[in-house]
Amino acid sequence: MNDIMKDQLGVPKIVDRSTFQAELDALRIREKAHTKEGDALAAGRRRLPMVEVDGSTLLIGDRGAVTLLDVFAGRRMLIAYYFMWHAGHPAPEQCEGCTFYTSQVRELSFIHSRDVTYATFSQGPYEESARYRDFMGWEMPWFSAPRDSLETLLVGRRVGMMHIVCYLRDGSKVFETYWTTRRGVEAMDNSYRLLDLTVYGRQERWEDSPAGWPQRPKGEHPYRIDGRPIVQWPRLQAGYSDDLGTG
Repeated sequence: MNDIMKDQLGVPKIVDRSTFQAELDALRIREKAHTKEGDALAAGRRRLPMVEVDGSTLLIGDRGAVTLLDVFAGRRMLIAYYFMWHAGHPAPEQCEGCTFYTSQVRELSFIHSRDVTYATFSQGPYEESARYRDFMGWEMPWFSAPRDSLETLLVGRRVGMMHIVCYLRDGSKVFETYWTTRRGVEAMDNSYRLLDLTVYGRQERWEDSPAGWPQRPKGEHPYRIDGRPIVQWPRLQAGYSDDLGTG
């Protein structure tokens, strides 16, 4: 953004400290109500019924074929992110949204301390997607879900869409307890959450912002720049290869 454009941006009105604090205090009441409503929604999730799924459903990992039950790694619960995949396509053409959200999942020890395993289920060939994982520097458990397994695990839902699915293991039985997609996967995100705290927010056209606030140009993708997912660029600049073996 050039200096001329910066000078043209709208800015909040300037007030004294007491006026600023009074308006912030009023907003804080709404923020606290929002937090409590979020707690209530989470309580509702904990009270949902569950449905059994086939724990013997096959996935492909770095040691070959494993079952859904194996992916729990002995823990009681599992969070699985279903990563969209374009088989045979090079790295720049892979899902920018999945890349954005997955890049924010790093330290898993705290999740593990709550008896939960986190894993990514790529909806494509293992070899290609594992090379993509390595290019991006991701360290979470990574598996490929063959098409027939996806039909079993995502029954009634769209294969090829990003999903978060939560599971519970009871002995050798596996149950699905919750799932979400689209903006629901923002549960993995901290970038937008932080931007939401700033004066200009996410700078997306759908946001309710005052006149003069910056917005991304119409037609510009929120997750891409110069033909690639945005979060790929630091990896390329650091010298990592994006060759997925797709030719």
